[in-house]
Amino acid sequence: MSQWFLFDTRSNQRTGPFDEAAARAQAQANPGLLCWREGMREWKPVRDVPEFAAAGASPAPPPPPGSGGRQRADEIDFRIVGGDMQFVEVELDPGESAIAEAGALMFKDAAVRMDTVFGDGSASSGGGIMDKLFSAGKRVITGESLFTTVFTHGGSGKARVAFAAPYPGTVLALKLDEHGGRLICQKDSFLAGARGVSLGIFFQRKILTGLFGGEGFIMQKLEGDGWVFVHAGGTVVERELAAGERIDVDTGCVVAFQGQVSMDVKPVSGIKSLFFGGEGMFLATLTGPGKVWLQSLPFSRLAGRMLQAAPQMGGANRGEGSVLGGLGRILDGDNGF
Repeated sequence: MSQWFLFDTRSNQRTGPFDEAAARAQAQANPGLLCWREGMREWKPVRDVPEFAAAGASPAPPPPPGSGGRQRADEIDFRIVGGDMQFVEVELDPGESAIAEAGALMFKDAAVRMDTVFGDGSASSGGGIMDKLFSAGKRVITGESLFTTVFTHGGSGKARVAFAAPYPGTVLALKLDEHGGRLICQKDSFLAGARGVSLGIFFQRKILTGLFGGEGFIMQKLEGDGWVFVHAGGTVVERELAAGERIDVDTGCVVAFQGQVSMDVKPVSGIKSLFFGGEGMFLATLTGPGKVWLQSLPFSRLAGRMLQAAPQMGGANRGEGSVLGGLGRILDGDNGF
C-alpha cells in the first residue's frame, strides 16, 4: 500500500506518512496541498494526482512562487561535523533533494539517488534548454563545472548524504531567507545546498575593486530561501556593520556578505607600509549596513606557503627528515620524488 506525504506551502509544514484514505481526506480538507509518494520524481499539487482528483478534491491553484519567482527550496535537516576538517551531513525526507558541487560527496545512504544535471540544479525539474544553458554558462564564468550533482531521497523514512570541504576550514550554514534572499560569496566557496537554491554571478562594477579586490570582477551570487553551505579557510568571524560603518580587510579574507553591503578597495597608506608591510598595495573595504563573513586562512595564502616550501621550488628544509640531509630523505622515502 502506498504511503503518502503531504506538504502545506502556506505553513511550510510536511506531514505523513498517510495511507491513501487518510491522504484523500487531508486533500479534501485542504486542496492546496502538495503530495508525494515513492515512485514520484517530485511533489505535485493534489489536484493533479488522479487518486485525489477522483475523490472529488476541488481544484487548487499552483503553489505560490518563492523569492524571485522560484519555487521554495526543500526544507532539509543537517548537522556540521568536525573541527578543522569539517563536513556537512544532510538528512533528507522522501522526495527531498540536495545539490552539491562535483566532487564534494563524502558518503550517501543507498536510498539516495545521484543525478548529474546541466547547470546549477535549480531548474532541473523545469525550464527550457535556454534556461539550462544560461545556468551552466554562469557556472563556467565563476570557475565551476558545467554540471551539478543532485541527490534525491527516493525511498521511505530518513536518508543521509554528506559533503566534505576541500581544504581545512569552516563550513557555514546560512538560510538565505534570513539574509534578504541573496548572498555574495567568493568564487568556489559554495559547497552544497537545498534543491531550489540558485547559483548566479555577481559582477564587480568598479574597476579597481575588480582588479585588486582579491576576488576579481566576478563573484558567486546565491539566491533563494533555502539552506546553503559555504566553505571558508581557517576560522570564520561574522561581523554586523551598521549603516555607514566600514571595515578594512585583507583582500583574500572576504568570504561572503549580504546584498546591501558595499565592497570597494583602498590603497595602503604610507610608503613603508606599501613596500615592506607584506599586505600588498590594497585593502578591501566593506561598508554597511549588513553582515559580512571573514576567513582567517584564504586558500591562496595556504597554497602560496606550500609552494614556497616545496623542494622542487627551492623551498628550505624546515627540519623534517633524517639528520643525514638529502641522502637520508632518499633512504627513508621522504624526498618527494
